Amino acid sequence: MTTDEPPTEAAVVLCTRNRADKIAQAVTSILASDYPAFRLTVIDQSTTDETRQVLEPIAAADGRVEYVHSSEAGLSRAYNTGIARTAGAVIAFTDDDCIVPSDWLRSIVTAFAQDPEGDLLYGQVLPAYPDDDGTELTPYLHIPAPDRLSHRDGFRVFGMGANFAARRRLFDAIGGFDEILGGGGPLRSSQDYDLAYRAYHAGRVILLRPEVTLRHDGRRELADWPTLLFGYGAGDGAFYTKHVRCLDPYALFLLVKQLGTRTARWVAKKLLGRNPNNWNYIRGFVIGIKDSFRFGVDRETRLYRDR
Repeated sequence: MTTDEPPTEAAVVLCTRNRADKIAQAVTSILASDYPAFRLTVIDQSTTDETRQVLEPIAAADGRVEYVHSSEAGLSRAYNTGIARTAGAVIAFTDDDCIVPSDWLRSIVTAFAQDPEGDLLYGQVLPAYPDDDGTELTPYLHIPAPDRLSHRDGFRVFGMGANFAARRRLFDAIGGFDEILGGGGPLRSSQDYDLAYRAYHAGRVILLRPEVTLRHDGRRELADWPTLLFGYGAGDGAFYTKHVRCLDPYALFLLVKQLGTRTARWVAKKLLGRNPNNWNYIRGFVIGIKDSFRFGVDRETRLYRDR
């Protein structure tokens, strides 16, 4: 962007469910953005009125905010609702337990402007409170240097749904999120990996940008990690298997590589006398493969469908 060009219209989609204690700091940080042209759409799937009571006064006081309550659960469904209700050429997504800096949205729009081929972007996710084991106990994503994923540049499954953005044209081309995948959906997680793989398969470019950074206030205690890793594994197994069922040999290669690598790490740690959490991921991965066959697959759109 140059100073004499009108700013690219941007949208922010924030999905939330039963996090009334954290949603205000997430929304407030977004509204403090130094980017001049954006709207924030909050999709609330909470089962109580607490989140509504926090957000409705904020929305009433700031015309940039649209608050939408939905009784249908599922992160992918919430994403798709948010996309449909926005008009920005660039759509940024974050979570209800994240805190964004004032330049977050500007850095996203600038990154897309610098690489016109980029359609999907992932940024860094850093622990909000790294002390007292916060780094080890908070899911995070480190990006050491700018990178691109594409047919030309190479591909790997990478990213984190707490900090990503896309051009609207990507959704126009490949469709929205797979609503069978993702938190609150039947197959639990990995909706972001699935979107990235579908973008790659369609010949699109994915940007990895370390300057697009936010803080994650999502610490999980040790007792929470087995369930968390099981869900990650189940979603990953279902995501890979869907594309294998689309007769995609590269997806089969990635599935075997992921399962083989995780299993080898688990065996190595067991031999060293350690107690690896990795088993929960592996068990979930295998169950995700099995559960994939509860649903049909549309090989043209590469989306799950109910049988």
